[in-house]
Amino acid sequence: MLKLIYTDSGFSIELIKEITLETWVSTRVLLALRSATAIFVEPSSASFLLAKDLPQVNSLKAAVDGDVVTIDTCDAEYVEVGLQGTWVGTDADSNEGMFVCNLYPALETLIHEVWQEAQLHVSVLSE
Repeated sequence: MLKLIYTDSGFSIELIKEITLETWVSTRVLLALRSATAIFVEPSSASFLLAKDLPQVNSLKAAVDGDVVTIDTCDAEYVEVGLQGTWVGTDADSNEGMFVCNLYPALETLIHEVWQEAQLHVSVLSE
């Protein structure tokens, strides 16, 4: 399972193994109920940008199926990776929250690796 975390200070992706989306969402809902905090859960989509020149972007393009994961060209420098899954936030209008999706394990791992590579690429460029 992939978990995309959106906060006011940024965005990150976690790879969570050995748990299903349904189990994770159920646990999250129970946590919210027991702690008396608001929760909003809905089917949704999410996306993030990757630089076109990253070495594994072509491998990622070859691995996607087009239904649950899409890769579209944004401009000369970036592609947009789109995912279908579940949004979990505090309310319907929240810009902060988590997006979770189940893909086949090899694709989840590849997406996570490419995103990590992108983070290294960005940190090297900013130094």
